[in-house]
Amino acid sequence: MQLRAPRGTNDLLPASAQAFDFLEQAAHRVFSRYGYRLVETPLFESTEVFVRGIGEATDVVGKEMFSVLSPQALARLCDGSAPKADEQLTLRPEGTAGVARAVVEHGLAASGAAPAKLWYRGSMFRHERPQKGRLRQFHQIGAECIGAASPSADAEAIIMLMRFFEEAGLASSLLRLLVNSMGDENCRPAFREEVRAFILEAADGLCDECRRRADTNPLRAFDCKSPTCKEVMAAAPRITERLCDECAGHYEAVKARLDAAGIVYEEQPLLVRGLDYYTRTVFEVQVDVGLGAQNAIGGGGRYDGLIAQFGGKPTPGLGFAVGLERIVLALEASGGIPVSPLAPQLFVAAVDADSRAAAFALACRLRDAGMRVELDHQDRSLKSQFKLADKSAAPWVAVIGPNELTVGSATLRSMSEGAEQQVRLDATEDFARIVNTMKEGL
Repeated sequence: MQLRAPRGTNDLLPASAQAFDFLEQAAHRVFSRYGYRLVETPLFESTEVFVRGIGEATDVVGKEMFSVLSPQALARLCDGSAPKADEQLTLRPEGTAGVARAVVEHGLAASGAAPAKLWYRGSMFRHERPQKGRLRQFHQIGAECIGAASPSADAEAIIMLMRFFEEAGLASSLLRLLVNSMGDENCRPAFREEVRAFILEAADGLCDECRRRADTNPLRAFDCKSPTCKEVMAAAPRITERLCDECAGHYEAVKARLDAAGIVYEEQPLLVRGLDYYTRTVFEVQVDVGLGAQNAIGGGGRYDGLIAQFGGKPTPGLGFAVGLERIVLALEASGGIPVSPLAPQLFVAAVDADSRAAAFALACRLRDAGMRVELDHQDRSLKSQFKLADKSAAPWVAVIGPNELTVGSATLRSMSEGAEQQVRLDATEDFARIVNTMKEGL
């Protein structure tokens, strides 16, 4: 039986891996301009990190996490005792909770200090039904700003996200930025109860899941994908009409700063995020090509209560994450990823067996000088080596044979023009000069 990758996972073959690397480099360039620094957290955490951080009533915690027991925990269960908390582990389903745990553990956002501005990249894991742009192992880039309460921090994060998409090659005309406020602990509880009452009254028109959410997480009903539920929830109360004065002022200040920066956005009062930790500002970026109905490629919001959930002092925070698989699909649908495979700059070909050692030595010297060089490792004929060079898209071939060895040179040939000239084997700078500057032949 032929072995295959697990359902809901993809092998990152060279073209995809290069596209992901391109997006990570774009993130590094853009995020560093805003003072964000790279951080990496473990692929797995104590299950409690995600239960406490994301929320036990969320779909992620309730249905989608890949959790495992350590051998010690399994032994305890077999003995009839309960596993310890640090023996129950979960592959990370999102990045924010792990970053928040790290910030508290290492004191990265001390009171009175500058905000901790961090970004991350890596694999996430959720047990979902695999579909286009939604895998069980997927890849995200995210950013977190912990320690800043000002609406200017919200606006800065949104602007940085939109600049990242521009850097990645997605035209702003293809993107829709949605913004909303979810209120805070002062105004959201009453709104939550109001939505709960609405759901119970409209229960006959809602799906079983939305009816269940009336008692667990009523606001998640706004995010239901059922067309019938969407129609019903469109008549539900609006959080933006129930915000307290402080939350309303914060929301208006965020929008004012986006307006001043020329960022185009749509207010979407039904927008909620699927994780319990969000407060006040939430946002989502959707794309019009490549993804169909599941068209969100990134989003985030403010989470002022999250750090306290991990034992830290009450500390404001906000962040966002983007899905790399979804961005790649959008780029492919909108004209292609703006990167191409790195072809060799030069192919070194040996005429016969006696020339192979010199060809290998030349390739090593040129690589050490910073050039991308390929050569044959299968004892092919010279004709076959030229075919290999052509297939690799190398624009130049350096031929070494008995005649070249006699005079200590290589015959450098342009693959496009066929013109040739002799270059001394020890003249590394001459090879680099010709290959890097003479694009149209000799």
